[in-house]
Amino acid sequence: MNRRQRKQTLLELIGRKDLSLEEVFTRLAAYQAQDVINALFPALCRTEEYLRWRAVSCMGKSVARLADENLEAARVVMRRFLWSLNDESGGIGWGAPESMAESMAQHGPLAQEYAHMLISYMREDGDELYQDGNYLEHPLLQRGLLWGVARLSSCRPQILLEQNAGPDLLPYFLFDDAEIRALACIAAGNLRLDAAKEALTRLAVDDATVNLYIQDSFIATTVGELAQAALVKLGDSV
Repeated sequence: MNRRQRKQTLLELIGRKDLSLEEVFTRLAAYQAQDVINALFPALCRTEEYLRWRAVSCMGKSVARLADENLEAARVVMRRFLWSLNDESGGIGWGAPESMAESMAQHGPLAQEYAHMLISYMREDGDELYQDGNYLEHPLLQRGLLWGVARLSSCRPQILLEQNAGPDLLPYFLFDDAEIRALACIAAGNLRLDAAKEALTRLAVDDATVNLYIQDSFIATTVGELAQAALVKLGDSV
């Protein structure tokens, strides 16, 4: 099987709706992790939501597998995500924040090394030494970033707390984009962010609908429902 055939086979595999994500992972294990990763990069830009999100999930699993085999090779992939979000790359970086986050969710050492970079995309660059924010302005990249923060907060909240990511979430509660507000609610709840109580209480009546990818499913809900769930985690009720 040549490279083109392998890429097509892998793309067809991750897009199969008759297979669970775990079954897809099992079948991907028959291929070299680096080959899977190379095939998945173009899928991160696809317009078909199901295929694109499956690619994010499979990318994270494959980068974690590669890291177990060769940590430096996995770092190269993580740096490729980072480069794609750099203005000098000439690209847009579609799927990069999500894939970075999913890779870190799947692999602790990668999370320890790169969580601060994910957080930096919520921060403006500052005048003082070490204020090295890389704020993302593109709305769709902001969605991907907030999805990534919400994903990482669901399994490695302590790493985000150690990096003081909580205050960086607060501005996103005011965004016009309902999906961004929804994802900020999820992250705030997972981080038990007391500073977000006022914003969450305000958003508890927000009836904007969203359709979020969570663990291989698309969940239809509202910003208000997610805000209420976050308040419950904070020990408050509405």
